[in-house]
Amino acid sequence: MSPESDYWERWIAPLLAVLAADPPGQMAWSRKHQVRTAAVAEEVKFSLRLAGGMTDRGHFGPAVLQDIKTISQFCDDVVQRGDFGHWEDALQDDPAWEEIRTLARRILIDRLGTWDQPLPRRVLPQRNDD
Repeated sequence: MSPESDYWERWIAPLLAVLAADPPGQMAWSRKHQVRTAAVAEEVKFSLRLAGGMTDRGHFGPAVLQDIKTISQFCDDVVQRGDFGHWEDALQDDPAWEEIRTLARRILIDRLGTWDQPLPRRVLPQRNDD
């Protein structure tokens, strides 16, 4: 398996599946795993840096790169606002997550032909200070 395939399978695809899921699915997943907003934003930034490198090597097209950059900017904005707490609550209160959902769906459709993917079992790492 190439590093790009490993990055996609291990980090990027599962995260995009969570970001692209319908709100009820996201909230149930967040509630089950007690996911914090800051952890989601940090995981997005890490995974999308990997995806950006894949784009530089021709694994994604320019439109996907733009969507990746936009998602990253939305997550920067979330972190700068300091909207920490449970992601389940942020999904209901912050319209940025709707925009992120739309972009994540576009990336998955570009890569897989569909956005509707099973949600991963792994839990995002948690920060102690959020």
